[in-house]
Amino acid sequence: MTQKAPTAAPPSVIVIFGAGGDLTKRKLIPAICNLKKQGLLAEQFAIVAVLHRQVSSEEFRGYLKKELPEVWDEHNPETWAEMEKRIYTSCLDFENVEGYGELKSLLTEIDNGQNTEGNYLFYLATPPRFFGRIAANLNAVGLSHEANADQWRRLIIEKPFGHDLASARELNQVLHENFAEHQIYRIDHYLGKETVQNILAYRFANSTVEPIWNHNYIDHVQITVAESVGVENRASYYEHSGCLRDMVPNHLLAVLSIIAMEPPNSFNANALRDEQTKVLRAIQPLSPEDVLKQTVRGQYGPGKQANREVDGYREEVDIDPESKTETFVAMKLMIDSWRWAGVPFYIRTGKRMPGRYTEVVIQYKHAPSAMFHKSTQSLRQEDLPANMLVIRLQPNEGIDMIFNAKEPGPSMKLGSVIMDFHYKDYFGSDPTTGYETLIYDCMKGDATLFKRADNIEVGWEIVAPILDVWGALPTRDFPNYAAGEWGPTAADELLERDGRKWKDCGTFCET
Repeated sequence: MTQKAPTAAPPSVIVIFGAGGDLTKRKLIPAICNLKKQGLLAEQFAIVAVLHRQVSSEEFRGYLKKELPEVWDEHNPETWAEMEKRIYTSCLDFENVEGYGELKSLLTEIDNGQNTEGNYLFYLATPPRFFGRIAANLNAVGLSHEANADQWRRLIIEKPFGHDLASARELNQVLHENFAEHQIYRIDHYLGKETVQNILAYRFANSTVEPIWNHNYIDHVQITVAESVGVENRASYYEHSGCLRDMVPNHLLAVLSIIAMEPPNSFNANALRDEQTKVLRAIQPLSPEDVLKQTVRGQYGPGKQANREVDGYREEVDIDPESKTETFVAMKLMIDSWRWAGVPFYIRTGKRMPGRYTEVVIQYKHAPSAMFHKSTQSLRQEDLPANMLVIRLQPNEGIDMIFNAKEPGPSMKLGSVIMDFHYKDYFGSDPTTGYETLIYDCMKGDATLFKRADNIEVGWEIVAPILDVWGALPTRDFPNYAAGEWGPTAADELLERDGRKWKDCGTFCET
């Protein structure tokens, strides 16, 4: 089947607020350069870096030219030579509307000089406290206004989208006072991963999959987002956020919603997001008693990782030595729907774990073993390894299928067999970081992989009872896992009480 090649995005200017930060240098500029290299940017294109301090366009171009070779894996001098002449700077106080008139004048000048047609993508690579004020200031000078059906103005923001349900609702209200919902693109870079998108293709484009994607065949689901790093340079943010706020309402629930959603009517942004939101609304609310039984929190202490000693969380720079902030979360969630009746979803995420992994494990129910009793010396059902589907989001993106087969020899001895699919083996290259896809989709007006306001709020509704209980009952046993481990023992017990166990990421099932 012949598929259409992607076309270049329309003429536009990307305006990056907070362009002096690491996100711009390490992710955004390399991603935009890759789009240019792939022919996915229009010739009529420019970047405006909005900074707090006075920096000329020439100085900022020189800074990027020096820094990019260290962070841009696909560094290409020819591409950069084309890009750097399109980069401009604007210096203003994000919270003061007075500087925004000068920004508007610069954009008009670029439109006239490069024929960018008044299409602007405002990327807020700033601390979240500036989101609402920047949106309001852009609107105050008319930069949120779309003059006609062919012109667009879009606002793209990164998480965190609030720090609880009330603040998320307040942020949405402020954004909606200044931009229409169709103009707002809430980015979750996990949804830009090729493998996450491939979950949709795997589920809905294969007739061998969807008929058994339900409670009749699936025993349980595990979702793991493990980080090997500690808090690094995010201490001021992380100490007030913690692992639950930082990871669960966005990344983990985003992956869960794609795994558990019903088939949408089309591969259309609103159709997909409708189904994802329906799944999240179907998650059983946690009572205070449920929070105590079905959630686990942890904090890493000193330990050994990659054969070197590392500090505990409380020993990290700028962290309170008596900190009660969690660096690990695990929980059991149930979905009230016909498809998932009785199927637990176990999710976990943490820092200073044995490696950097994001995996989804679909464990199927045991097959009947009666026919093997005689030939395998009273094999019990529980001794016959369960089939597993392992979807690897990072690293080494791909899919593993683990099933049973007879081992060579005269006797009937069963062993687990692994069929593994790696993106780079079949498609010639590793997937991108995700920012290329998200920036390109935003310029094209495709909101499929972005979060809608209701999706954000329902995510916070799910974790609200946990925040309440954890806030009322501070933990007394931190730190409760050593750096380099898979989390506290209570996380193992969470599954053991149900007769199950976590699959260690980066390994295949034990036989």
